Amino acid sequence: MTSFQTVARTEEESISLDTSRLRLFSGTSNPALAKEIAAYLGITDGPLVCKRFADGELYVQIQQSIRGCDVFLIQPTCAPVNDNLMELMIMVDACKRASARQITAVIPYYGYARADRKTAGRESITAKLTANLLVKSGVDRVLAMDLHSAQIQGYFDIPCDHIYGSPVLVSYLAKQKLGEVVVVSPDVGGVARARAFAKQMKDAPLAIIDKRRSAHNVSQSLTVIGDVKDKTAILIDDMIDTGGTICAGAELLRKEGAQRVIACASHAVFSPPAFERLTLKGLFEQVIVTNSIPIKDKDYFSQLKILSVANMLGEAIWRIHEESSISSMFR
Repeated sequence: MTSFQTVARTEEESISLDTSRLRLFSGTSNPALAKEIAAYLGITDGPLVCKRFADGELYVQIQQSIRGCDVFLIQPTCAPVNDNLMELMIMVDACKRASARQITAVIPYYGYARADRKTAGRESITAKLTANLLVKSGVDRVLAMDLHSAQIQGYFDIPCDHIYGSPVLVSYLAKQKLGEVVVVSPDVGGVARARAFAKQMKDAPLAIIDKRRSAHNVSQSLTVIGDVKDKTAILIDDMIDTGGTICAGAELLRKEGAQRVIACASHAVFSPPAFERLTLKGLFEQVIVTNSIPIKDKDYFSQLKILSVANMLGEAIWRIHEESSISSMFR
């Protein structure tokens, strides 16, 4: 991957684009991101009613004609994941019954992604189950960003376009005065992601934290493989959930002599006690995330920097609609 190249659109160009058969609708999980995407495309997100009955059941109604249209549904399946996933499937069903030509689920954050394989007996592979549910609901195509593991793309029996938030992160970091940089993977499983990120950071050196995990959301960092002394260490991961992995890694990097530590992740899940861990010890100079998931006001802190991926998702949506290359965006 190289840096993301978006196509700048003037007002005149936006007017000339044929959006007559393009429809964009937002679920309730991240409407702010949907509005940014719509603004990039020069359209408005379509009218949709989503409400609950007294017993908690969801009701969805599309409030404009979508017959014969390319419909894009923006809905990260973040917390509450079950509600947001069910809402997405009901939206898909409503569009299917309204004779949409093609329905694309735009999922900036794909919930249940960590259960992507069996690590013990009698476990479910929920990432595959979720893909099956979406396909059965009537989705024709999926656009996802930074899946927890690349193999999830193959869980869908329909086309699945997988894009990356790293170019947005790299573009921001390139404007900072960082000095000598080392890109750090917080565990062995993230080495491929960190290596790709380091390549984008002008072939920065790579370090790896050797980690042992004793239980879910519990980790213990043991040692750093690589030289981080007197360098700016950039810890890169796909998500920050409770913050245990990234904070334990930062503590170790500080002990090993890293001058500065910057955390980067596409998805700010921020489950408790992430806020306390990320802010209590002042481990990080910056924590850089994207707006794939809405961040609650109570989870904001001074080191937090939120970058928008709306333009990148908007460009990918336009290229799907136009049946042109998405991979060429990253050349």
